[in-house]
Amino acid sequence: MRTMIDRYFLSHPSSVNESYLQHAGVALGFSFRLFGAALAALVHAVIPCLFVTTASSTIKELNAEITTRANRN
Repeated sequence: MRTMIDRYFLSHPSSVNESYLQHAGVALGFSFRLFGAALAALVHAVIPCLFVTTASSTIKELNAEITTRANRN
């Protein structure tokens, strides 16, 4: 049982030097920001003058964060 918990819930967060809850918080934050970018892209698809750079800017920011996080581990 412990092995399954480790494999499904603890192994990956540990590999990036985070607890389960820390990792969940980071992933949830990324999720909300991606959702916002997706909504901006959807609005932009219908009304092109709105949210012109919102989705791409968000993706670039998230990529920079991911890269920084990967390099610190």
